[in-house]
Amino acid sequence: MKTLTNIIFSIAVFTVSHFAVAQIPPTLHSNEISYISGGVGEEETMAILAEAKQWPLLLELSQIENGRGVWIFGANIKISNAKKQVIFDAQADGPYMLINLSPGDYVIQASYQGIEQSRALSVKAGSPQKITLFWK
Repeated sequence: MKTLTNIIFSIAVFTVSHFAVAQIPPTLHSNEISYISGGVGEEETMAILAEAKQWPLLLELSQIENGRGVWIFGANIKISNAKKQVIFDAQADGPYMLINLSPGDYVIQASYQGIEQSRALSVKAGSPQKITLFWK
């Protein structure tokens, strides 16, 4: 019985310590829009992807390096509203960004290592979406 108790205790400690490591990065703000940026390491990536269904927008950032697709960080992300006003401006701290946008039409402008790209986006209530931005 003591062995069973020790096994259960060990499993509980492992489970709690595993979840402590897999915490999502802190929520930040740009012009009153909340966002989370990160995804460095497998546990942080899994935490962000699990959280993604609760956010209107998930951005995934990557590029080609030595003939392979690799995750990037440091891209600058700007989002403009339908009135062409920049309402979001932040640098990605990892290959993923969760952004809490209200329903509406937007334009994403992303730059990485001097290369810019733009993407139209329409956010609908209750319909989380993922946009992949890929630099060649």
